[in-house]
Amino acid sequence: MRLRALLDTDALGLRLLGGDEELDRTVRGVMTTDLRDPSRYLAGGELVLTGLAWRRDASDSEPFVRILASAGVAALAAGEAELGAIPDDIVEACARHRLPLFAVNESVAFATITEHVVRQVSGERAGDLAAVVDRHRRLMTSGPTGGGPDVVLDLLGSDLDLRAWVLSPAGRAIAGSSAAGPALSGAVCARLAAEHLAAARTGRRGPHRVQVDGTTYSLFPIRSSGRGPASAAAAASTAALRDVRETVLSDWLLAVEADAGDWPEERLDLLQGVTQLIAVERDRRDAARTVRRRLAQEVLELVQTGAAPAEIAARLRVAAPVLLPGLGAAPHWQVVVARVEWDGGEIEGGPVAQSLLEEILVDPLSAGPEPSDRIAVAHTGDEAIALVPLPAVSSEHDGSETGLLADSLLESVRDPLSAGLDGDGRLTLGVSASVHSAEGLRGALEEARHARRVAAARPGRVCAAGHQELASHVLLLPFVPDDVRRAFTARLLDPLRDYDRRHRAELIPTLEAFLDCDGSWTRCAARLHLHVNTLRYRVGRIEQLTGRDLSRLEDKLDFFLALRMS
Repeated sequence: MRLRALLDTDALGLRLLGGDEELDRTVRGVMTTDLRDPSRYLAGGELVLTGLAWRRDASDSEPFVRILASAGVAALAAGEAELGAIPDDIVEACARHRLPLFAVNESVAFATITEHVVRQVSGERAGDLAAVVDRHRRLMTSGPTGGGPDVVLDLLGSDLDLRAWVLSPAGRAIAGSSAAGPALSGAVCARLAAEHLAAARTGRRGPHRVQVDGTTYSLFPIRSSGRGPASAAAAASTAALRDVRETVLSDWLLAVEADAGDWPEERLDLLQGVTQLIAVERDRRDAARTVRRRLAQEVLELVQTGAAPAEIAARLRVAAPVLLPGLGAAPHWQVVVARVEWDGGEIEGGPVAQSLLEEILVDPLSAGPEPSDRIAVAHTGDEAIALVPLPAVSSEHDGSETGLLADSLLESVRDPLSAGLDGDGRLTLGVSASVHSAEGLRGALEEARHARRVAAARPGRVCAAGHQELASHVLLLPFVPDDVRRAFTARLLDPLRDYDRRHRAELIPTLEAFLDCDGSWTRCAARLHLHVNTLRYRVGRIEQLTGRDLSRLEDKLDFFLALRMS
């Protein structure tokens, strides 16, 4: 389609700000971005939609527009919702680079423009493919007549003879066409997800071609537009300066059993359009999670601030019907704590860990987006915390272990997530025992946090630990006699306290921070505002005074327990 055709559709809310002489350019696709440098995702010919969250000041406009012009995009459309009128520096930069510029009225969603362009572009290239895309669009609409991604993939199979599946980054099958034959095995799903994450981390542009057991698959990333009904404002404020590591562990992928390297441009463009339509379903799912996230945040704030159990119980009664619709009895609860950390520490890990927990806590054998509707996850700082409801145990229950087990939690997702973390990131999880009432939630939260610290002391990119591994120490602390507590803590901490009194060396605060940072020199030094060499000197002094080695898990645990008991 031509650019000038966009101005003929009033419903798109586009107003031309510059580039009248370029309106005969051909539009080959559409992309929504607020990245400062989206070049890796551009193939040329796109209408680029942006909310301008990348712009901090006037100096940012020239490099952004230069990148778009160099990539050969057809035009730029800037939304007026964030800044109001489009700044003059953007208008001038587009004029210098002969890049047509449109303003998008704040009342028009980017998804409306995306659907229109995908439908028109496909329609002009091939009438039969246009019919497929149009049917996809209608079937993806909300309400009882909407088909969701499964029906979209059915149409790919029936109209284009393509077997395809939508997978999560952890390798869970979210959707698949009924004509796709036998379901992909868990091992194949995990392998495809791992290959996709590894390729995304290197910045390679999709589709990625992979051979598994002699079969060739092409992997297309499905990226959330951030324009769901509840997330538009949040997306505009957080998308600037986004690193690939902030999204790679949460993006879905479309796996097609075919070699896309042999495809004509028309078919590639169609599949890219299909990923954009499936992204609408992704946005709808993310918007639906907003209520559960808010419930989790409210409950956890009450727990962490020491609210009365009755107040916490009241919030749990509100949460239970949302998380377990139709359940007659009040559920038991487990707490899972996760932390994602990247080398350098410049990327906040909490939102990434939140998205991962929402996926990891789904039964790996389940399909579709719906199973995650029973999980409530909040995040604070670099930590994500999940409230997992469990059906009440019947009176005939034999007392055996119920609920989530740390050992099996990551079994099916360890390989793909390790590929996504790719040498510079870590995921650690801790799982509490189940609790039966509001009074137990605070202890469950502390238990999950302790277990996560145990997991962090282990080697590997992805580690988990459960409450069973704390039974020999943390759970027994309240029953340790006072004289034993005093002797244990005095033997370990008194030399450090005496040294601090004489030299004001702050060894105790340093030890606490070092353990809280899981032995990370860089994060601990940054937290204490110290040079790493100064931190190493202090830790060396701690080891010299106590005769312990802080690189050993056993000594770390002894210090941790001593600090807890003191």
